[in-house]
Amino acid sequence: MTAGAVALGIAQLVAGVFGGTSPIIAVGNSAVDNTPLWLKEWAIRTFGENDKNVLIGGILVVVALLAAALGVLSRRRVGFGVAGLWLFGLVGMVAVLTGAEAGPLAILPPLIGAGAGAMTLSSLFRRLEPPPWAESERAEALAAAKTDDSRAAAEPGDSHAAAEHDDSHAAAERDDSGKTEMPPVMRAGSELHAFSRRRLLTGVGVGVGVAGVSGIAGQLLSGRNDVSGARTAVAKALPTAATPLPPLPAGVDFKIPNLSPFSTPNHDFYRVDTALVVPAVDPKSWTLKIHGMVDKPIEITFDDLIKRPLMEADVTLTCVSNEVNGPYVGNARWLGVRMADVLREAGLQANADMLLSTSSDGWTCGTPIDIVMDGRDALFAIAMNGEVLPVSHGFPVRQVVPGLYGYVSATKWVTDIKVTRYDLDEAYWTPRGWSAMGPIKTGSRIDLPRNKVKPGRNTIAGVAWAQHRGIEKVEVQVDDGDWRVARLAEVPGPDTWRQWAIDWDFTPGLHTIRCRATDGTGQTQTANGAPPAPNGATGYPTVLMEAV
Repeated sequence: MTAGAVALGIAQLVAGVFGGTSPIIAVGNSAVDNTPLWLKEWAIRTFGENDKNVLIGGILVVVALLAAALGVLSRRRVGFGVAGLWLFGLVGMVAVLTGAEAGPLAILPPLIGAGAGAMTLSSLFRRLEPPPWAESERAEALAAAKTDDSRAAAEPGDSHAAAEHDDSHAAAERDDSGKTEMPPVMRAGSELHAFSRRRLLTGVGVGVGVAGVSGIAGQLLSGRNDVSGARTAVAKALPTAATPLPPLPAGVDFKIPNLSPFSTPNHDFYRVDTALVVPAVDPKSWTLKIHGMVDKPIEITFDDLIKRPLMEADVTLTCVSNEVNGPYVGNARWLGVRMADVLREAGLQANADMLLSTSSDGWTCGTPIDIVMDGRDALFAIAMNGEVLPVSHGFPVRQVVPGLYGYVSATKWVTDIKVTRYDLDEAYWTPRGWSAMGPIKTGSRIDLPRNKVKPGRNTIAGVAWAQHRGIEKVEVQVDDGDWRVARLAEVPGPDTWRQWAIDWDFTPGLHTIRCRATDGTGQTQTANGAPPAPNGATGYPTVLMEAV
């Protein structure tokens, strides 16, 4: 295990020095890319936003177990362990070379890490070998034993005893397999055995130290790419909207305890993506390329983007992985440049129907062109809720498109847009079992009550959404009774969620609460339950609670 730790630590250090991807992260990215649909949904449902930490932890546990197994095999022949470490290195090399961010030096972290691990393993086993002075002591011990035998054989009348002594001595010098046993100086419990054990423990200690120091140093070096300073600089010079939106209507928020606020704080905004390590993109080097089926390919820098007319938009985002009554919905006021204006500069060709956007880490997303160009507030966003985009939410630039699930619209860290067709290209999630199109389905959620309340009058409340169609009505049912219409909060437009609430007199005992929403087109949320895959979960949100 020590050799394995050294391999990982050195690989992390090399990745930090050369700005590459560590083998653990590369293998994790490969696992994410090849995870079956059912397993992905289970992970998100079970671990939520901690699914990435669980994946990395699982990989480390597997590596530790395999390293321990190699250690056992190496006791029989050290070559087994060395070969195993190089096999680990090969897996890491394949993972980094097939990753989206593979560069000319990508192979160095797993290659050098495997070499360091193999050298460490060989060195540790050499420490178990007897030192040169032990051979001379062994020779002296054997010579002394022969001298004693010769003297005993030379004494008259004792030939039979001498023979017995010689036989017993020879037997003592052989083990059960017939091999000559080490003389006393080499046996367990001897000074040499203690010396070898000390040498091994010293080597293990040095190896653990090297693994720890190199791993920490690698992490610190990777931190050179931290963009917090760049965010601060952008924040100081953040432009305002050409035509700012008016303040939110006074009645957008009921301010009921435990009810989701109308505007989701940035630190509470959900995060679901495939990035095991959040990309650190410097706005000074960021560019957005628009090419493909266009009349004039263009490339925009961050300075070019923020000099354009900026606009604000209140938009609720929803993840397609959101279960019925789930948490992956959030609302914010976004600041950015209208996507349609930028795309018109490139000149979209008439037969194109998809924008294939790519993030800095290689993730791709397919967005219908007609949706982006129909006049809705689709943005290249640079800020949310009055602050520069957080790094985990796409700094410096991300896409925001009302009315579509995030997997077909909300590319974070966007750097490239290929104008193409759905019959020519497909985005990241399409071959993995998700629909190419992902329009938002009318949804709702019960925020309270969730557990126990006192009998009598209590408030049932939550949020509902149908981006770009709006919410016209929310109804609530308790214990299979009649559906009652809830009161609705104000909204600034059809692209946000809407709070709802209703007071209810609960009798003592268990109760089942359901809700359903009706959008601006008159379509009511379906009762038919369906999982998130392939294009969004459906069904009535249901809560079992108790009045006691």
